[in-house]
Amino acid sequence: MSGTKPDILWAPHQVDRFVVCDSELSLYHVESTVNSELKAGSLRLSEDSAATLLSINSDTPYMKCVAWYLSYDPECLLAVGQANGRVVLTSLGQDHNSKFRDLIGKEFVPKHARQCNTLAWNPLDSNWLAAGLDKHRADFSVLIWDICSKYTPDIVPMEKVRLSAGETETTLLVTKPLYELGQNDACLSLCWLPRDQKLLLAGMHRNLAIFDLRNTSQKMFVNTKAVQGVTVDPYFHDRVASFYEGQVAIWDLRKFEKPVLTLTEQPKPLTKVAWCPTRTGLLATLTRDSNIIRLYDMQHTPTPIGDETEPTIIERSVQPCDNYIASFAWHPTSQNRMIVVTPNRTMSDFTVFERISLAWSPITSLMWACGRHLYECTEEENANSLEKDIATKMRLRALSRYGLDTEQVWRNHILAGNEDPQLKSLWYTLHFMKQYTEDMDQKSPGNKGSLVYAGIKSIVKSSLGMVENTRHNWSGLDKQTDIQNLNEERILALQLCGWIKKGTDVDVGPFLNSLVQEGEWERAAAVALFNLDIRRAIQILNEGASSEKGDLNLNVVAMALSGYTDEKNSLWREMCSTLRLQLNNPYLCVMFAFLTSEAGSYDGVLYENKVAVRDRVAFACKFLSDSQLNRYIEKLTNEMKEAGNLEGILLTGLTKDGVDLMESYVDRTGDVQTASYCMLQGSPLDVLKDERVQYWIENYRNLLDAWRFWHKRAEFDIHRSKLDPSSKPLAQVFVSCNFCGKSISYSCSTVPHQGRGFSQYGVSGSPTKSKVTSCPGCRKPLPRCALCLINMGTPVSSCPGMTILQYSLLS
Repeated sequence: MSGTKPDILWAPHQVDRFVVCDSELSLYHVESTVNSELKAGSLRLSEDSAATLLSINSDTPYMKCVAWYLSYDPECLLAVGQANGRVVLTSLGQDHNSKFRDLIGKEFVPKHARQCNTLAWNPLDSNWLAAGLDKHRADFSVLIWDICSKYTPDIVPMEKVRLSAGETETTLLVTKPLYELGQNDACLSLCWLPRDQKLLLAGMHRNLAIFDLRNTSQKMFVNTKAVQGVTVDPYFHDRVASFYEGQVAIWDLRKFEKPVLTLTEQPKPLTKVAWCPTRTGLLATLTRDSNIIRLYDMQHTPTPIGDETEPTIIERSVQPCDNYIASFAWHPTSQNRMIVVTPNRTMSDFTVFERISLAWSPITSLMWACGRHLYECTEEENANSLEKDIATKMRLRALSRYGLDTEQVWRNHILAGNEDPQLKSLWYTLHFMKQYTEDMDQKSPGNKGSLVYAGIKSIVKSSLGMVENTRHNWSGLDKQTDIQNLNEERILALQLCGWIKKGTDVDVGPFLNSLVQEGEWERAAAVALFNLDIRRAIQILNEGASSEKGDLNLNVVAMALSGYTDEKNSLWREMCSTLRLQLNNPYLCVMFAFLTSEAGSYDGVLYENKVAVRDRVAFACKFLSDSQLNRYIEKLTNEMKEAGNLEGILLTGLTKDGVDLMESYVDRTGDVQTASYCMLQGSPLDVLKDERVQYWIENYRNLLDAWRFWHKRAEFDIHRSKLDPSSKPLAQVFVSCNFCGKSISYSCSTVPHQGRGFSQYGVSGSPTKSKVTSCPGCRKPLPRCALCLINMGTPVSSCPGMTILQYSLLS
């Protein structure tokens, strides 16, 4: 150790103290500065820590190595190895109450002077100190001293020495070590093996040697150049690291013939390697003239198949400071914390942050690990349903059997929570489609039912050039307005929109009554007005204003409607055109837009995005010509597809356009559950075979499996097989011949039949003993019965010629 290359050591038991060693020993105390200012004379180590100098010891010149005493008492006892081979015990502040105070100043002297390279305290027997020296042809290079030995004969008093504290004591020289090892060799590094206090690992000149103090005449060694800086992994006592030049070797003491791993060679020579004491398998290395510390994370791996398999490592680098680093030291207890020192004694307190591993739970809990800490983030139980993650919504919907009601299809939106207007529109659309498809198939079997599931866009195209407009009288007004004659296709479109019920009756009265019962006063009034019944609209608004949950302002709107006049230049029309945009409710806004618009120009109604799509489409079917209606439906369909708005299924139906719309919806929300149930509801076979639809279905099945909803997954599979019979797999039994090993698969059906040289029996058929047949591969006779194939509990020995490999059946 030279004066320009300081070293640094954390106190083993005082976690807030460390010592810097170069030409002198300097003891520092670390304090937190989070809630306090930096004290005068303190050194800033990091943003939240500073160091204060406590004491200096300059009485041990020519230091080459330092080792801190591992026991609690005395706390500040250090062993210093010098250039002449002597080992001196010194302190950085005497403890007068310590029973070991007589040790301070004791020197351990080898027979021949040469440099002391390394020191190591025994972790189990704390009084043993190992010293590694340079080579001498007539002396040993590894000396083990007992600092408290009572039977050492060669003890002679010497002159009194003044200590840094100003006191004087008699210093003793100890010249006879407890053990002498490594004759005619040099020792460059040392470490005790924690598993046995009698085992010492030494990096000699040309080999790594393990000395057993119970038999010093024998040693286990391996020839290698990597003999510097030997250190044992504190979490895996059979793993040792050493280095030579720019290369680090990792050894397994159970297979000591060669390194199990050689780390990437560095361009500059290494100066220090050290295992992290708070983290398993983390090794830090430092090269000369570098401000970077390289970290090697030895990952846990399965037991290797062959001896040549190397463990997995993850390499990363950290830069604690901008200047070159002279040395570093891991903190003994704080996780991943180290302190570094530069050649000019500038210090930095630094924490190596772990890589953060994230994991999503199938129930949407987020967990991440950082070091020894595991954090979990879950959704609040009382969170608004609109704020919940889509996975949480799908999981709750699956528990309520969402999507499985095939009789009253509209009820599925209630099972979903009745909070999403798009889902409500979707399931009402699918309900009407199913209802009118069944009605049409009963009246006239043909392709009319498939036209319903093709959506209003296809229905409207099928009636181009077949409709003329007529003038209709208003109810409550002396006025006439042009309305399109309702042919069969437009009536069907109005039925799918929910305005009228099935049949030839075009009365919207039942629909208005249902809206009033649900408290949708504004919507009911708007629909009544669109059907030229202004008196009914005013009546509905007055009912809404007088109801418990109604808005008193509806009376004002009703009053405004009652003053309607058809004069184009009237004050009423002028004021309504100006003030209607200030109304908050979109249905009230479109009512006045309708009354103030010119005949045939209803953009204020048709392009009000806050009005339900089904109401805008129904309005278009009543007032737009064939060409206008077709253009409007085409434009609105493209908007719905681009936005992924489920209300657009009314227009696209369950067609390729519907798949495109649903794809946009899934991309926006991730709701593969709704996509799967929707496309299964009535899509033609070519749509169901679309790879996007199959992808949604399989992903939803995987989600149910991940949530461990086995029964829900089974219900979904049964539901799917009913709506899409082609998805039902064939039941199969897989068997193999015991003589030749040839595997044979049987496709089971309900009728026994013959095939491939042996009998096949249906799974629902009665078990009947078959005749003796032969294996198609080896032609040997195979006794077999149907029960052997169906009953999985049958032992193999009961059917000597055949082995059941697998049995799968979906009913």
